[in-house]
Amino acid sequence: MNKDNKKNLIFMVIGAITLIAVTLGATYAYFIAQGGGSANTNVNVQTSTTDNLSFQVGEAISLTANQEDFAQGMGNKSGSTTARATLTANNATNNATANYYIYLDIANNDFVYTTEDNQAEKLLKVTDPNGTEVTSIPGLTRKTSGSGENEVTGFDITTQTGLITIADNYEIISTGTVTQEWTVEIIFVNLDSDQNANTNKTFNANLIIQEEAIAYHEMCDETTFACQIANLYTTDGENGIYYHDGAGTYGTLEAGDNSYRFSGANPNNYVCFGSDEESCPADNLYRIIGVFGNQVKLIKHDYANSDLLGTNGSYSSSTYSNTSSSYYKGSKTTINRYYWNRRDDTYSTNAWSSSRLNTINLNTTYYNTLGSEWTDKIATTNWKVGGNATSNIMYTTQASAYQNEIVNPAESTTYSAKIGLMYVSDYGYATSPENWNTDLYEYDNDTNRNNNWMFMGLSECTISRCSESTDYAFRVDSSGHVSRSIVHITDSLSIRPVFYLESSVVLESGDGTQENPYRIAI
Repeated sequence: MNKDNKKNLIFMVIGAITLIAVTLGATYAYFIAQGGGSANTNVNVQTSTTDNLSFQVGEAISLTANQEDFAQGMGNKSGSTTARATLTANNATNNATANYYIYLDIANNDFVYTTEDNQAEKLLKVTDPNGTEVTSIPGLTRKTSGSGENEVTGFDITTQTGLITIADNYEIISTGTVTQEWTVEIIFVNLDSDQNANTNKTFNANLIIQEEAIAYHEMCDETTFACQIANLYTTDGENGIYYHDGAGTYGTLEAGDNSYRFSGANPNNYVCFGSDEESCPADNLYRIIGVFGNQVKLIKHDYANSDLLGTNGSYSSSTYSNTSSSYYKGSKTTINRYYWNRRDDTYSTNAWSSSRLNTINLNTTYYNTLGSEWTDKIATTNWKVGGNATSNIMYTTQASAYQNEIVNPAESTTYSAKIGLMYVSDYGYATSPENWNTDLYEYDNDTNRNNNWMFMGLSECTISRCSESTDYAFRVDSSGHVSRSIVHITDSLSIRPVFYLESSVVLESGDGTQENPYRIAI
């Protein structure tokens, strides 16, 4: 070998060693794992200074129902799969922390309900890495279906398609090597009734596990109302809808919950609900707070009176008039008022579960005025009612209030029902993004009032309690700022019911303007 060839060989070896060194010096190796065939595992680079996160998923779930499956006396039919995250800490610090997301992607599902009361025919059960069954998934309703040995409880996904978030920014910590495993099971329930309409229907789904969140509008079922609203999102907010992923234009000012919220003075977010009249009656006009998970959240546009809420429960004989506040934006002459929780002039607390406004006025009287064809479109929701201290809600900005009210409340208390009220953070985020860094107690100015579509001009109740006392709950004041009121005496307020639509709801017509509101299919 001549001298030049020897030099070239040396340079090639040095280059190769350099390339290997650069590759091994990578600080984090990461690949997406998706189900769909046989189980697969990521390949990761690991050095003495590298944390190693890998993912593994089982096979996709593919099930078909036939007549034999649902014959009388037969059991349920099910399929399951798993998703694993493994984190190995680096050899230098022996300490690593990471986060990840798991999604169930339902690619095909043509099942239908076969009973008049829409009993769940297909249920989702999820078990977390601690071996505990998951009992709350945003956008899904938990139901018990079947009878006898076939009775089972899970999330109703009978007609569900698209993406379901199983694990949302889930944390994994390791001082060596740790593996977290999730189990997902799909159950076809034998109802011992005529389910022939589902004969030969198919269901196909796979798990996705990865470090980054998937935006709902990127993978949602475009036939649903929620997906169509989410798809209005643009990065410049031209439709008045903002995606709160915590990493966008407004970053740390966002809720960071991957929601799509309408903000600003008057976005086109009107919905006609409870009526099929050609011109939507004023009392059937609602507005979209946003899309949360795969559900659209609505609030009544104008305040509800006693013809909808009744004169029992927490009803007050006091009223507001349309001149009670110069800021009132509705069309009513007189507005009935209600206490947050009043029990026949006796002392009562700010526990939402005992609130007569909740149990009687909202979830009995108002609910029954809507009619079953409409209430079937409303999802049962686990309302976050643990509340927090006044300093953590009133005297702070939207992002902090959201964390203190929804993510880390003073108590991890929920209440399951169809009808609720606005969260304080719902109101806070309805103002224009440039105002999200304003304390909620400082909202009583024209800038915030004029740029917050949810502000209606009269003092009204929110669902959230003040945790430092059993006497107080938060309210939106007639001047626009968030304050607090006594739940059982002196302070009676106006009411606007709030609820989430079922994820399967489909848009029928409309453009979201007040003159041509969205109409959903019934």
